[in-house]
Amino acid sequence: MGFELQGARALVTGATGGIGQAIARALAAQGCALVLSGRRRDVLDPLAAELGARVVVADLADLDDVRRLLAEAGDLDVLVANAALPGSGALLEYTHEQIRRNLAVNVEAPMLMARDTAAGMVDRGRGHIVMIGSVAGKVATGNAAMYNATKFALRGFSLGFRQDLAPHGVGLSIVEPGFVREAGMFAESGATLPPGVRTVSPEQVARQVVRAIVKDRAEVVVAPVELRIGTAIGGVFPTLSAALQRAGGADRVAASMVEQQRDKR
Repeated sequence: MGFELQGARALVTGATGGIGQAIARALAAQGCALVLSGRRRDVLDPLAAELGARVVVADLADLDDVRRLLAEAGDLDVLVANAALPGSGALLEYTHEQIRRNLAVNVEAPMLMARDTAAGMVDRGRGHIVMIGSVAGKVATGNAAMYNATKFALRGFSLGFRQDLAPHGVGLSIVEPGFVREAGMFAESGATLPPGVRTVSPEQVARQVVRAIVKDRAEVVVAPVELRIGTAIGGVFPTLSAALQRAGGADRVAASMVEQQRDKR
């Protein structure tokens, strides 16, 4: 089942960040009419002017804002649920409120948006939903239990809901980037990877989002081949994966990310 993006009405959340902006540009290049969402109008407005898009400012931790965003966005052919909080650091350092906020933004909001937009897509017999996950939703790492939990949940939801939607002509994909340079949570943290660990660009992620929609891919991992292999092994052998991560310096990378992301919980 293919999907024609020319003229499609698409909502991209988290469009204030570099990855969301790359996705928005890629969809606009395919002929989509865009609605861009995020918490910062000062960042969204210039992008909207560039792409001829509409802006709906919303905080996805607020259920009323999620409802308002969907109402103002109107009928959609494409939803890209890209917004997320980092969720790094030891879980014992999190307050109950921080845990609830992370779950709201990373899991509850994407699920609610997918459910509500899918209802209209099913009625029309056409549409596609993309969840932006992470390789952290396929293999666990230290100092990231909160983020792992949300991305594992998002993956399970996506693959299951995809099966429910398929008979109605509606597609659903989960796109899972590895370490992204120049934009996104890892780049913004300023963390340095161990020698030999490669990254991908925001544009590579955006191209894979378009491919997932057009080709109706269930799951796309956007990472160098060695990380894809390591992730696959880690999903089957978690104890071995944890030992290899420690030997490769993952603890140092995680610690540096935590310090830069602490105020985003």
